[in-house]
Amino acid sequence: MLVLLDGSRMSYAALDAAADIASKTGADVLGIFVEELNLLRSAGFGFAREVGSESGVSRPFGTAEIEQRIQRLAEHARRALAVAAARYGGRHALSITRGSVVDEVLALAQPNDLLVLGRVGWSSAPGARLGSTAKGLWRRSPGRMLLWCESQASSRGRVVVFLNDHDDVNRRAIMAAADAVWHTHQPVTLLLGAGVDIPPDRLEPIKQDLGVSDSDFRVRTLPSTDPATVVQVLRQERAAQLVLSRDCTLLREPGAEHLLATLNLPVTITP
Repeated sequence: MLVLLDGSRMSYAALDAAADIASKTGADVLGIFVEELNLLRSAGFGFAREVGSESGVSRPFGTAEIEQRIQRLAEHARRALAVAAARYGGRHALSITRGSVVDEVLALAQPNDLLVLGRVGWSSAPGARLGSTAKGLWRRSPGRMLLWCESQASSRGRVVVFLNDHDDVNRRAIMAAADAVWHTHQPVTLLLGAGVDIPPDRLEPIKQDLGVSDSDFRVRTLPSTDPATVVQVLRQERAAQLVLSRDCTLLREPGAEHLLATLNLPVTITP
C-alpha cells in the first residue's frame, strides 16, 4: 500500500486511513514524500514571492528557505508514518524523491498496489475540493486509488458501488467494494447507470461476492449522471464510501472532475 504525504492535514488523515486498512489486511505501507522540483526552481528567482494562505501577506522566499522547509516536512512525515505504523505493528518505509509529484508516484505504483492520498494537498488553492495531484493521478494510477476526505458521513453508512453495462469494469468495482465491506461490515447499495438492468440471476453472485445479506443489500438506478443528481442520491443512501471504475460512464462524462470535487466522501477508483 502506498500513501502520499505532503505535510498537509489531509495527507495525514489519509495516512490514518491507510494505517487502519493495513491493520485489517496486514499490508506493508510505503509512504511517499516528493520534494517538488518546480517549487525549488521557482525559489531560485529573485522576484519569487509566496503569499500566506491565512494572512494573505506576500513575502520573498529563496532556495535555502524552501530546502529547510522541505526537510522539516520530510522529517515530520517520517515521524507520523512511524507513529501510525506502531498502531498496527506492520512494516513501513518512507520513500523521499525529488521531481514532479505525479511522475514520482507513478514510478513507484504497481498494478496490485492501493494508493491512498488526500483529496487536496498543502499547495491547493483555498476552498479547493480536488487538488492538482489527485486530478493528475486518478486517471493514470495503475492500481486502485483511494481519494480520502474527512467526511461527516456516518461510519455505519453504506458502501455504494456504481455499475454500468461493462462486465469487466463492474467486476473490478465489485471486488474493490468486497474488500471494503469485508473490513467494515457495512451495507451495500448497487447504483446502476440509466438504462442498465441487472437480471436477478446475476444479482445473487454479486451479493455473494460482496458477502452481504439480503437486508444489507439493495439496488437503485440513477435517473441522471448530472453531478447534482448523483450527490443527492448518495446522500439519500447515506453513502460512507463510493466505489467505481475509472472506465465507467460516470467518469467518462465531461464533468467527471467536477463530480469528484463535489463529492464529500471517500472515493475508491479502480482501473
